[in-house]
Amino acid sequence: MSYRRDQRSSRASLFDDIEEGGLRTSSRDIDERDNDKAIDSLHDRVSYLKRLTGDIHEEVESHNRILSQIGNGMDSTRGIMAGTMGRFKAVFEKKAHRRMCKLVVCFVISFLAICYFIRFLFQFLYG
Repeated sequence: MSYRRDQRSSRASLFDDIEEGGLRTSSRDIDERDNDKAIDSLHDRVSYLKRLTGDIHEEVESHNRILSQIGNGMDSTRGIMAGTMGRFKAVFEKKAHRRMCKLVVCFVISFLAICYFIRFLFQFLYG
């Protein structure tokens, strides 16, 4: 009987990987496959994040260049405005120049008022 028991145990050890016509895998094989899938998924995510951070880096670099150009333009505009304001101060320091400026402002306002009136008149007559 011992012989039969040994035969059964050896047969069981030979065929314990076969289950209903298919190979039964051990939990260690399943864990390794799951780990491989997780590693592949992690590798894909890391690759995606690497591309994404590269794109973000390029975008930031282009924005930095644009901001630098805008800053240079603002500096030159600030210089021009300072010169213009200096000229206005020089003009308004003398009383005669102030009268001339007031006259010019009145002329411009009168011109705009007349243009608006004529436009209103044409709309009223022909509109």
